[in-house]
Amino acid sequence: MTPLYQFLTELAANNNREWFHANKPRYDILRAQWLDQLAALIALMAEWDPALASVTPAQAAHRIYRDTRFSSDKTPYKTYFSATIATPRDRRRHLGYYIELGPAINADGQCAAGLYGGIWCPESHELAKLRHAIVDNIEEWDQIVTEPQVCHYFPGFIGDALRTIPKGWDRNHPQAHWLRYKEFGRMCRCNPSYFATDAWIAESARRFRLLQPMIRFLSYSLDE
Repeated sequence: MTPLYQFLTELAANNNREWFHANKPRYDILRAQWLDQLAALIALMAEWDPALASVTPAQAAHRIYRDTRFSSDKTPYKTYFSATIATPRDRRRHLGYYIELGPAINADGQCAAGLYGGIWCPESHELAKLRHAIVDNIEEWDQIVTEPQVCHYFPGFIGDALRTIPKGWDRNHPQAHWLRYKEFGRMCRCNPSYFATDAWIAESARRFRLLQPMIRFLSYSLDE
């Protein structure tokens, strides 16, 4: 187990301010290493998407402190490290590349660690634009999302979806499947061994590149 996974596993068992304060020096070292790793990852991603070159590790990395104001879970710390790599504009739209590592378990009881890409929680007007863009450019969209390498590393779509066709659309619409989505995201689950050495940095940049056509489609659809 890597020092980071060891720390996060202990944090999950001792998620309180007293334990965290006593182990803050460990956290500070791991956080600095995480920022260095993100810098290397961003540099590799900027080779195929120059717009990401201006993103700093500090901008990309998420805080470990949880916002508990509106949550029934009052534990103060996240039990994972995470980051969003995106231009400032796309980041504000919750669109981009997201990475998470640690032993945290998601709502489905599965390990949440992995690589993600897409858009989450778009505003209603943004979602309407995306639905129209997909319907109007369905051949392009289908080609992007069925690319074999994408399907191999990022199988299926994740995100909330409606049970029925959204209001204003024919319930027998040929693209009803896509119209029900409220978010458009894909995930590549990664177990702890994936992050055991720094080789994950170059491999993640390679895998994220597979999602670039989808990210670009979503981004320019919102810009139109």
